[in-house]
Order: sequence, then structure tokens, then C-alpha cells
Amino acid sequence: MHAKHITSLQGLIDLESYPLHDLDGGTGQRLIEDCRRQLAEGGCVVLKRFIPEHALGRLERETERLSPEAHYNQTETNPYNSDADPNLPASHPKNRFADRTNGFVAGDRIGGDTIIRQVYENGEFQRFIARVVGMEEIHEYADPLAGLVINVLREGCQHPWHYDTNEFIVTMMTRRSHGGGCFEYVPGIRSPEGENYAEVERVIDGDRSRIKSLDLEPGDLQIFFGRYSLHRVTPVKGDKERHTVIFAYTKEPGFIGRPERALRIFGRMAPIHEQLLKEGLRRSDNLQD
Repeated sequence: MHAKHITSLQGLIDLESYPLHDLDGGTGQRLIEDCRRQLAEGGCVVLKRFIPEHALGRLERETERLSPEAHYNQTETNPYNSDADPNLPASHPKNRFADRTNGFVAGDRIGGDTIIRQVYENGEFQRFIARVVGMEEIHEYADPLAGLVINVLREGCQHPWHYDTNEFIVTMMTRRSHGGGCFEYVPGIRSPEGENYAEVERVIDGDRSRIKSLDLEPGDLQIFFGRYSLHRVTPVKGDKERHTVIFAYTKEPGFIGRPERALRIFGRMAPIHEQLLKEGLRRSDNLQD
């Protein structure tokens, strides 16, 4: 396990463009307002070159060094990471499976001296994210594997249409592939009140009328409502891996992911997951995962 580091964001992010240390100042307030506007209009915020130019090389080297730790798996999955339902028609989204092949570096492999760990645990960064997503406060995962993660996609890897476990997600690209690896999403296609299966089916069938695409570059920060927005990463092309850091937070402290999800994504469970298998895991919503 890593040691908890408390550090300044000075030198780690572009504080001149993104004054996270002075959110109550005029520039800070305008930044939050702009981010909220982006969320309202398209369900996603992209902050270009959030990491300053001089730190980009270090950032890329961090994930390159850790990428061999990624657990790769290849499986057929539906958007809900669930089993098929034989009581539903074959065209139903729960019965629509696609290849998912990618790797994840678990959080317990990411040391406290990395830029990504220091940003993830920084209180100013967390307050900024909370204000953008309209929450009083957010919390790091208690899950030792899934809180801070590096997604590694090599040639041919993809992440087909799916939802995230948490209501919102914060990501940062650190390495771009030669081709492919495009992030596409459909904002707000489902809600806690309903899955909207008919519209999801249309997207899977190839209707692109609601799909948005992002051209992300290393150092770009993305804030995204992935719990309610269907999204995917298209197959990577070329021999250069695509690396993306996932900063996962939750509005309630103590969040632990489902044990079966940890086993599927990381190839292993932490002791807390094994404990949850015995006790049962309670969730605050009934959405499919």
C-alpha cells in the first residue's frame, strides 16, 4: 500500500489557467461556471492541458512505467456488465454483447510519489470537482483497487458501450495511441428513474444522432457523468498504447466496488471484497451494472 501524501498542486497542474487554489476568486468562479455550463450542455467537461507542458513528460513516464502491471482480460459484455436475460428478445440491450479487451492497473500499484496519486488525494482538487458536479463534498473510494486506476489499451483493445459504477468520473489521458481509441458517449441516456432501453438499443444498432465524440490529448482532464451516459472507447490502432488515468470519487464515504467487478477488472479481490462477499453489498440505487 502507498503512504498518504499531502502536497501542493504547484507544478503539478496549470494553476494559472485553472486556479484550484483560489476557487472563490473571480477567475476561479468563472472556471466553475464554465465547467457547469459544459456539463449542462453536453454532459462532459474537458479542460485542455490541465497538466502543464513541463510536467507532461513525467506524467507519461509514470503510466508507461506502471502499464506492465495492468491486468488484461477479454470478454463479451453488455452495457450493464451483466448476464443475458433469456426472457427478453435478442435485440434487447441486456442481450447485446460486444468484445471488451483492455487492461487496468489497480490503485494499490500506484505510489504516493506519482503526479496522479498526488492530484487524486489533493483536497483542493477534490473541492474543485465537488463544486463542478454540484456536491458539497466528495470522497475518495475506500476500495483499494478501484479508486485510482490506469486504463491501458494496446492495439485491438476497446471498451464497448457501457456505464460506470459511480455517478460521475474524472479521467486524464496520459498517452495517446497512434490511431483509434476515440471516446464516444451519449449524455444522460438513462436516469435513476429508468433505463431507457429502447434508446440504448438504437445506439447499439448504429444510430449516431445522439453520440458525441472527444479528441483527447495527454494532460487533458475530463469530468464525465458516466453512470447515466452510455459511452465507449473505439478499438486502438497501432503499436502505441493508449493510457488514461481514472480518478474515482463518490458522494458518500466508504464506497467499495462489487467483489465480482473487482475480480473481472483487476483479476483479483482485496480482503475487503472477500469480506463483502460474506456480508452482502448494499447499494443506494437499483440501476443495472
